[in-house]
Amino acid sequence: MKKSVNLAMVSNTAFEAGKAENLSQYDISNALQTTLEFNELISIFCSRIESMIPHSGYVYSNREFSLEIKNGVFTKHAYSHAFKIEQQPLGELKLMRNHQFTEAEIELLETLLRYLIYPLKNATLFHRALRMAYMDPLTQTHNRASFNDTINREIRLAIRQAKNLAIIFLDIDHFKTINDDYGHDCGDIMLASVAAWIKDSLRSSDLIFRYGGEEFVILLSDTDLAYAELLAEKIRAAIERRTMTYDMNTLRMTASLGVNALRADDTFESFIKRADAAMYQAKKNGRNRVIAAR
Repeated sequence: MKKSVNLAMVSNTAFEAGKAENLSQYDISNALQTTLEFNELISIFCSRIESMIPHSGYVYSNREFSLEIKNGVFTKHAYSHAFKIEQQPLGELKLMRNHQFTEAEIELLETLLRYLIYPLKNATLFHRALRMAYMDPLTQTHNRASFNDTINREIRLAIRQAKNLAIIFLDIDHFKTINDDYGHDCGDIMLASVAAWIKDSLRSSDLIFRYGGEEFVILLSDTDLAYAELLAEKIRAAIERRTMTYDMNTLRMTASLGVNALRADDTFESFIKRADAAMYQAKKNGRNRVIAAR
């Protein structure tokens, strides 16, 4: 008895198209394994799918890391996809162009988007680990290690682009007395409170670091000495007018601040040294004041 054999006839054109699509998807998958940076992942993905899903621009947003990555021309027609794995949001990607995406394109796009899920998850885990390594858990500010990395980069950038850069050193006055009289739990609450009050006065581009103990550093990109001095005074006044209650005690606090602006011949050491010296001068002059390095 002869067995029947079913044969599917496929044209060379269809076969080559399917082969090309599979190769493209393989290429996308490999390319996405080369980085853990969100902006690079999105850029790689969008450039690799351009021939299959033409688009004029994209926006990737991620609330967890306060990211919004944009590129290209933004139009009224768009397709959005929210990434999620195991109930964990991984951001949202929106592709745009001046005419609607077809059903066939959307079906293909949804297949291609799967290749982004695990690279985005890996990037999320990596940046969470970085954030933990570079954050002070008590005050939720950047820590000393983060400062050392950031300050060198910002100095090089400011010099290369001929832009201003300013820095504020802040030290809480009589902090040791608070710890001695009321205990370290009270001191910890004070540190966290002061950090929050400082953040309330800052712009989104400003960076705050816990430099050590009761000392904070604020880094101000594209900022001259005059504005930095005004901001330091605003922070000083905000701390002075606040009160903190601990164990039926009402506590007031003040801070001494030193301000400095980058000069053309500055090194890392000289830039930091002038700000630190200005802060200690503020303490010597009676505390609860701002001194700017001249």
